[in-house]
Amino acid sequence: MMPKQAMVLAAGLGKRMRPLTDHIPKPMIEVAGRTLVDRAIDQLEAAGVAKVVVNSSYKAEILEAHLAKRTMPEIVFSREVEPLETGGGIAHALGHFGADPFFAINGDIIWVNGNAPALQRLAGHWNEDLDALLLLHPVAAAIGYEGPGDFFVDSKNNLIRRAKDQKAPYVYAGVQMLHPRLFNHCPGGAFSLNVLYDKAMQSAPPRINALIHDGVWLHVGDVAGRDNAEAYLLSRGL
Repeated sequence: MMPKQAMVLAAGLGKRMRPLTDHIPKPMIEVAGRTLVDRAIDQLEAAGVAKVVVNSSYKAEILEAHLAKRTMPEIVFSREVEPLETGGGIAHALGHFGADPFFAINGDIIWVNGNAPALQRLAGHWNEDLDALLLLHPVAAAIGYEGPGDFFVDSKNNLIRRAKDQKAPYVYAGVQMLHPRLFNHCPGGAFSLNVLYDKAMQSAPPRINALIHDGVWLHVGDVAGRDNAEAYLLSRGL
């Protein structure tokens, strides 16, 4: 089932992107002539998503004024007085999604599809026993990423979180498909989605799975990452 609704997480402070974020929110940063947030929403629009909820906080008026110019898809804003982190931000906006699964995308990442669109692949791998399906990318192939990774993946596509002293082969790509029931009995206020991932991983059987991205993934975590991503996209006409 291809979801017709999605959320783009765009409320962060973007501290590592300063001075680019001194006057604009991080998702408004342009990479190869297109803002990060528009690149994410373009992918959702291409997948047939009809409604996109965008959370906002830091310099929210600038982000909201920019996205109000879009005619497709429908944009709904979820304003946060203070950033609620990934989990709290989605929980705050949950009333917009009803009882159906939805995509959730970080507003500061860029991905290029492989043999089939990543969102289409997520929808194709979804099943009703899941509360979350995360797109992961091989650390060795990630452009601009130098971290230790996030997860191992077993033969059943279950996620295993790396220990603090380990390096893992896969990094979370910032693209996922979620069911609203993942947020049943969730914390209030600001909290990380990792809290809910861990709960789903510990369920028997696990209610969270991984899908490995087969395209290109660009980490735009700081100014150098932004410049590297732009050089890559421009060199390929993207």
